[in-house]
Amino acid sequence: MRAVVQRVQRAAVRVGGKEVGATGPGLLVYLGIGPGDDEGVARHLAGRIAALRIFPDAEGRMNLSVLEAGGQALVVSQFTLYAATGRGHRPSFLGAAPPAAAVELCRTFGAELTRLGVARVAQGQFGAHMEVRSVNDGPVTLVVSAGEGPWESDAG
Repeated sequence: MRAVVQRVQRAAVRVGGKEVGATGPGLLVYLGIGPGDDEGVARHLAGRIAALRIFPDAEGRMNLSVLEAGGQALVVSQFTLYAATGRGHRPSFLGAAPPAAAVELCRTFGAELTRLGVARVAQGQFGAHMEVRSVNDGPVTLVVSAGEGPWESDAG
């Protein structure tokens, strides 16, 4: 499972001109599901992301988690995080989990953020063409993975 996590002032996702999810101050999480991922991996990654100390404390240092900062989250499914781009010019997405498995794990991930105490968790619409708008805060953007070995984006 892979995630691109952005600290945002706000973010929203629209499908067909209609807003389907939005968040205020907190996290925008682009979530990619791999073929070997399961509910345990989804819960583990949600816990890691909820505990990331990337929000400023009273002195302006990144010392608080989204939980401690009272932040929200918007989770957007992103199978393209598993794109293989090493050959040719067209990415291959064979490394992503099948849609039926991915949709359930995306829901599990969001439910775990809620269970852990994230103030409000919204989600995009799985499998839809989404328009995502965000106002990054910082900017702070991290790549986080769980349930797999190092990969080029976060190795070294």
